[in-house]
Amino acid sequence: MIGDTNAIIRAYLADSTACPNIYATVGTRIYCPRLPEKAVLPALAFFTRGGSANPHIPGMPSPSIQYDCWGNSMIDARGVYRALYNDFQSIQNISVTVGVITYYIKSVIEEVQGQDMQDMDYPNYHRVIAFFSVMIQAIVD
Repeated sequence: MIGDTNAIIRAYLADSTACPNIYATVGTRIYCPRLPEKAVLPALAFFTRGGSANPHIPGMPSPSIQYDCWGNSMIDARGVYRALYNDFQSIQNISVTVGVITYYIKSVIEEVQGQDMQDMDYPNYHRVIAFFSVMIQAIVD
């Protein structure tokens, strides 16, 4: 069974116990797929940009996720990235429940380290983008 990987990741990131650094930095300002218009910063946005699945291990996708770490300054945006990076370290078999189904986040691996970017359309919005691969498994009873 493959669940909505965006919903699973959102549930994990919004858990103040599982992600204390993210919660302390952005609170519940975690958006998928994009930052809403006039969003309060700092904030975190993410979306699935692809990934892979192993046909020999059904129900265990490994989506590649782009994380946009937003801040009022580049220093603030880097702070969101550091919080994300720190909360993703040493993840192994973390359970996340979405609705009535429990999933395991088996691992999170950084694919591309944070890259500083200036948004040309919104000059006071700074962001750092990073890419992580997330391995997710559904737990079916």
